[in-house]
Amino acid sequence: MENRKKLLTAGFLTLIAAGIGFAVRGGLLDIWSAQYGFTMTELGQITGGGLLGFGLVILFAGLLVDFVGYKNLLVLAMVCHVVSAVMLFFATPIFNAAGKDAVYDVLFWSAFIFAVGNGICEAVINPLTAALYPKQKTHYLNILHAGWPAGLVIGGLIVFAKESIGWEILLATYLIPVAMYGVITLKETFPKTDAQEGSISYGGMFASLMGPFFMILLVAHACVGYVELGTDSWINKITGGILSSAMLGTALFIYTSLLMTGLRFFAGPIVHKISSLGLLLISAVTGATGLYLISIGDSVPFMFFAATVYALGKTFLWPTMLGVVGERFPKSATVAMALMGFIGMTSAGLLGGPGIGYKQDYFASKYIQENNPETFERVQAPNENSFLFFPAITGIDGSKAGMLSDNGEAVLKDVEIAADQIDDKAFTSLREKAAWWSENEEFAKTDAGPVAEATLYGSRMAIRVTALVPATMAVLYLILLLAFKAPAGGHTEEAEEIAQSGPAEY
Repeated sequence: MENRKKLLTAGFLTLIAAGIGFAVRGGLLDIWSAQYGFTMTELGQITGGGLLGFGLVILFAGLLVDFVGYKNLLVLAMVCHVVSAVMLFFATPIFNAAGKDAVYDVLFWSAFIFAVGNGICEAVINPLTAALYPKQKTHYLNILHAGWPAGLVIGGLIVFAKESIGWEILLATYLIPVAMYGVITLKETFPKTDAQEGSISYGGMFASLMGPFFMILLVAHACVGYVELGTDSWINKITGGILSSAMLGTALFIYTSLLMTGLRFFAGPIVHKISSLGLLLISAVTGATGLYLISIGDSVPFMFFAATVYALGKTFLWPTMLGVVGERFPKSATVAMALMGFIGMTSAGLLGGPGIGYKQDYFASKYIQENNPETFERVQAPNENSFLFFPAITGIDGSKAGMLSDNGEAVLKDVEIAADQIDDKAFTSLREKAAWWSENEEFAKTDAGPVAEATLYGSRMAIRVTALVPATMAVLYLILLLAFKAPAGGHTEEAEEIAQSGPAEY
């Protein structure tokens, strides 16, 4: 198609919007924890809920692409993105009026609806790109998915303004690329899918996927979703905690995302040299190494080195997995890529975000209970958190930890601002925080150190355990390489086309 670069640009912009929203939300976790009193598990459930919605909708929308068409689905995605942004501005008023549980619901469902929009986009743009560039699928899918880390870079830069601009405005900035892809979508003509053209039936698409190769790919992609998106929803906060600087954590996040953006334009020539599965195997080993290095880091130079290794490991995983599917199952791309997106995002939402949050709470609370039980009695959250079949635990209350870290300055300032209105129902949560501080101020110097130490320990151990996931992926890719011999460079025609065209042609 003559307009294929415009359509690729629209897809690129959808991922920029998704990346901005994801990065800014990740950079706001410390603010939400301190302002609303969330535990790490609850924060993980908010971010995970968004990823879960992403995965469910990829599957549903992917099955609808052949009936509804690419264009109509992208218009629906735009509507979801706008609705999610509007909801953000009700969060703080609802918290003031109804408390923590109510604002949790607002943030969770805003993230969920945002992810619905992202899921629709993902279900459209992957098979669309494969259709637009049939002889260079892996190459251009990596270029398309460079939009995701590009959005992370922009979102990471936006987070630097969180001390001076309201978080609601910062998170809603993703609407700028939404407006841009919306204009292209409304103006341009989109191609038909293979099913719409009549070259394959729905039954034929599903039948072609039934086999061990695709089943192993699904398991591996579940791991990809966990280790890339699940970890990325936490990595900004965790590295900032390790370096004792939220700004340095954000700087690391921007650096790794920028590295990923550039590298994804060069996936084609790499695949031509070592094959798609070979690239995935090397990436998984590198990613596991990078996560372990992050867990033991204790200085800025070492953390930048560890983050570089981690970024090199995760850069090619998601788009190259889609490329393998496109090469092996070209006529079943809409269904196959929908299933891959579903399993990857659902894993990130159900397991990655909440699981890493749970691991932080588990290791932190266990550490502080063993070493400073009196402190734990004062800072524990009022409720237990659970994850899958693991035992329920009581984590450290985020707002109490926040008051200890700033010696109560923020809550006392808020009380001063509220002044005579402090007894109003709208300030119930603020009164509760102020009452806790009044009762426990004398222990602040005693408790601040143990809480910070336990939180850091929990973060390190959560990342270290997560390194086992890409290690498992490496085993799966090795099985695929040994059991299912693939031509070097994946699809032969694609390899030849890439060799002739060079690294990138955006």
